[in-house]
Amino acid sequence: MTQHAPEVSPELFWQTMTAFQASAALKTAVDLELFTHIGAGKTTAAEIAQAAGASERGVRIICDTLTVIGFFTKEDGHYHLTESTAAFLDKKSPMYVGSAVEFILSPGQRRGYDDLTNAVRRGGSSVTGDASMDPESEMWVTFARAMAPLMYPTAQAVAEHIGLEKDRELKVLDIAAGHGIYGIMVAKAYPNAQVYGADWSNVLTVAKENAEKMGVADRYHTIPGNAFESDFGTGYDVILIPNFLHHFDPNTNEEFLRKINNALTDGGKVMTVEFVPNDDRISPPPSAMFSLVMLAATPAGDAYTYSELKSMFENAGFTNHEIVELHPMPQHLIISTR
Repeated sequence: MTQHAPEVSPELFWQTMTAFQASAALKTAVDLELFTHIGAGKTTAAEIAQAAGASERGVRIICDTLTVIGFFTKEDGHYHLTESTAAFLDKKSPMYVGSAVEFILSPGQRRGYDDLTNAVRRGGSSVTGDASMDPESEMWVTFARAMAPLMYPTAQAVAEHIGLEKDRELKVLDIAAGHGIYGIMVAKAYPNAQVYGADWSNVLTVAKENAEKMGVADRYHTIPGNAFESDFGTGYDVILIPNFLHHFDPNTNEEFLRKINNALTDGGKVMTVEFVPNDDRISPPPSAMFSLVMLAATPAGDAYTYSELKSMFENAGFTNHEIVELHPMPQHLIISTR
């Protein structure tokens, strides 16, 4: 019997090596609002180009590229949005998230990947790490403005899982509030909640703007400064820690969580949002891949497994934990009590 050698292919190598081309095409389409123009009925390359103030040749090539990738469909020279593209990339959609490219694909974020070889050698990044702790850095202001739309589904789910009486008075602390969406969603769900957003003062400007837009500005307060140094006060019924712990090493996190423990009232809850890979650290893909983001962007951050996060909380004095999937978003919610 003749045995055939297994088929080998360079396809994965090629796709990975050229992946930056796809993200560049996406950013260009967002910059030129191509998704919005097509959603408004401009479906040929000539029509889209006129609406976007761009060349017909350039628009045709970008739209064909995005059709190959899967963002558009094309028939008889007309481009159309898919259901997902219409929902998330047409600016007229209430679920628009295209602004996220302003942060994810910004020069500051890409710089960490350009230096990734050295980050692997060192075990962490020295390129973007300092900016994350600079009170005057514009990085987190860009993050707050660009990423807020992506946070709504997760923030709403977190508010739904608090599980307290809706009419009770609550004192809520939102750590690294940024855009403020997590605390704002709690304020929307609990009409008697007083929310305190902690972050750099320039970033909190964005949170206050969003609180005003969402009608909760009278119950939204700010604590400007470094989260490791600020005086949070005490008596919080709920403390939100969304997408924060992954920036730091376990010892730093444990020290911070002791501070959180001291700020929590008896019977209070800590709601932590994180990318949580399985113990094998290669699944599920979005959470497992987030470790690379931290390698490129921070000196010592990581995507921690549930057992690792649980250990940090327990070393800081917390004894009860529950982990909740936040489907369809890739993050998990960890609810901790003393």
